[in-house]
Amino acid sequence: MPESICVFCGSSAGFRGAYAEAAASLGREIARRGLGLVYGGGRVGLMGVLAEAVLEAGSTVVGVIPEALMGREVDHEGLTRLEVVSSIHERKARMAELSEAFIALPGGLGTLEELFEAWTWGQLGFHHKPCGLLEVDGYFDSLLAFLDRTVEEGFVRKDHRSMLLVDSEPESLLDRLQVWEPPVGEKWLDRD
Repeated sequence: MPESICVFCGSSAGFRGAYAEAAASLGREIARRGLGLVYGGGRVGLMGVLAEAVLEAGSTVVGVIPEALMGREVDHEGLTRLEVVSSIHERKARMAELSEAFIALPGGLGTLEELFEAWTWGQLGFHHKPCGLLEVDGYFDSLLAFLDRTVEEGFVRKDHRSMLLVDSEPESLLDRLQVWEPPVGEKWLDRD
């Protein structure tokens, strides 16, 4: 099982209470399993809910935040460790370095960009870490349908699409991350 889970999520809480409930539930489950959390370092939105849940349950939380976002994302001062980096690119690379698996909760463009980059790095073989998505109240339904369409239209291989583990329960998602094996084979569809 991974020692630390990197979680991507919104700096907003969204309009439904279910999003914060899912973030807190995931945080408690991460801590219950003795895992640490690596995340974006903010104390607002789902980021703050998640970090507080892990801390309150007695586990470690490492935040990684670019210097330029310290004021906007309101850095969390009660973390086990907060690393301040110079750029978004450095943030993502450092979060990946510190963790053994990735999970996305509901969020906006940054959350999606972080998830897709981590997933793409796995597809390209830059890492062999599982990527998961915690589905909350159908939030990702349209995205998942679109991802299925990318397979149907020949832009993504089925084995690469299946690299993204999707579940609506934190416990079963973490269980699936634990036993995940990367697909075997080459990335490229066409060799000519």
